[in-house]
Amino acid sequence: MKYIDGKMFKKMVISGSNNLYNHYPEVDALNVFPVPDGDTGMNMNLTMTSGSKEVANRSDENLYDIAKIFSRGLLMGARGNSGVITSQIFRGFSDSLVNKTKIDAIGLAEAFDNGRKVAYKAVLKPVEGTILTVIREASTKLLDEVTSKMTIEQAFDILLNEARASLERTPNLLPVLKEVGVVDSGGAGLIKILEGMQSAIGGYVINRHEAEAVNPQGAAQVSASEENEEFGYCTEFILRLGPAESKKPFNKNRFTSVLNAHGNSLVVVQDDDIIKVHVHTLKPGDIFNYAQQFGEFVKMKCENMTEQHNEILINEKNNQGIHMAASELTSAPLAAPKKENKPAKEYAIIATSSGKGIDELFYEVGVDYIVSGGQTMNPSTNDFLKVIDETNAKNIFILPNNGNIIMAANQVKDVLKDKVNVVVIPSKTIMQGVVSAMNFNPDLSLEDNEKVMTEALSAVKSGQVTFAIKDTEINGVSVKKDDYMAILNSKDIISTHKEKFDALKDLLKNMVDEDSSVITVLLGSDLASDEEKEKVEKYIEETYVDCDADVRIGNQPVYSYIVGVE
Repeated sequence: MKYIDGKMFKKMVISGSNNLYNHYPEVDALNVFPVPDGDTGMNMNLTMTSGSKEVANRSDENLYDIAKIFSRGLLMGARGNSGVITSQIFRGFSDSLVNKTKIDAIGLAEAFDNGRKVAYKAVLKPVEGTILTVIREASTKLLDEVTSKMTIEQAFDILLNEARASLERTPNLLPVLKEVGVVDSGGAGLIKILEGMQSAIGGYVINRHEAEAVNPQGAAQVSASEENEEFGYCTEFILRLGPAESKKPFNKNRFTSVLNAHGNSLVVVQDDDIIKVHVHTLKPGDIFNYAQQFGEFVKMKCENMTEQHNEILINEKNNQGIHMAASELTSAPLAAPKKENKPAKEYAIIATSSGKGIDELFYEVGVDYIVSGGQTMNPSTNDFLKVIDETNAKNIFILPNNGNIIMAANQVKDVLKDKVNVVVIPSKTIMQGVVSAMNFNPDLSLEDNEKVMTEALSAVKSGQVTFAIKDTEINGVSVKKDDYMAILNSKDIISTHKEKFDALKDLLKNMVDEDSSVITVLLGSDLASDEEKEKVEKYIEETYVDCDADVRIGNQPVYSYIVGVE
């Protein structure tokens, strides 16, 4: 093959996205930190899915048109640092294709090299031994060796082979990888994307849930899950969890992530052992089969929105443009209602939160809007954009409250430049976000508020307690699976314990000093009871008599305790 045009690039995108989907749990498992938040693979998967959906129903032959649409989809769906970097790689790739309907091997090399440049620029402090290294070394190798006589297959072989070699070298560049004995997870995810693309170039588009082996007939197949996704089926059900002896353990975050990857317009609500779900999907049977692993259905409903849409068009035609009342089209996809013409606000604060109790705390300290997410479920750039659209504010402050969400929040500024003033306060923990929001002053200018709110991040110490998902040794601390870890500032494991309350006590011992005056503890969903709340309050009051205790039921997943000391 001498050239890649729009149709071929579409196949490459879908095949790369599907191949990553098939392997993202393997990428998740490479997480260095032994906490239950290994979501690099999931974040990259959801990012790629967002991009591939945008091109799945396009038939453009112009390469730049397809690449630009794909890049836009990635940008809007980017989640987590690795997802954002992936979107930036293909943003640079797309930018190099302006006015090009197709490219040869040299054009391919130049496109990936520009992707490397844009990705590095997007990261404030690039770290080697990561996905950035893999794309840099692979694209540089291809650019150095490519010739005008090369086929696309030969060029892609050079790119992918060097990417694989670079991934194997990542532990030599990032000591923590070598210590734990893994390669970089983001780089591994990129390899899966490139392998899927290579398969498409070779004549076979990988489908979801299939093995990587090339189809012996060489026939290109586009995943059915990527076709005709405009409507599908409106699927709703109520599920009663359990019994434990015959059903799998239920994890809401993982359940939500899987459903999100198989549809859109997703709503998942849990009330004790009852799960209520609404999702639009092309394959409702797959959704029902997956859900039944965790319980039995109390109620089910499935409606074909494509048929409803067609009926609407027929009715509109027969009635010469007279539209049916909205109440008659309950399940049909309708255009969003026009927003009320309310006066624009001067300021609005948006915070990322992951628990009802934490939501309430943020509202108490002046946050206007909440974006749901956090560990295991990083919100996308588009999630922030939807909330910003609701604010109708001239100036927006975003509190990501997680180091893996900051880059996605920062992309919002690029999307909304010259439209809305967006300031991202780089809060990496819930408690940093709370203290920062408390320091907002509506009488100050945008610049002064940014300065004050950013400086406030250093006024609080943050800590968490969660369980280990694997045996490992990191930074000199031996960690055993299922032990509870006392973690300082979201990254330093200071000790491990068999009991979560012992981990909390050791964490407080390392956080509280003579200058401390306020201790805030948020209890996770596994400790959401008044008894547990009173237990923690009593311990703090008896042990740290000079500090005020603010203990709340945060209902956050993953972390049994979130701690802030001011």
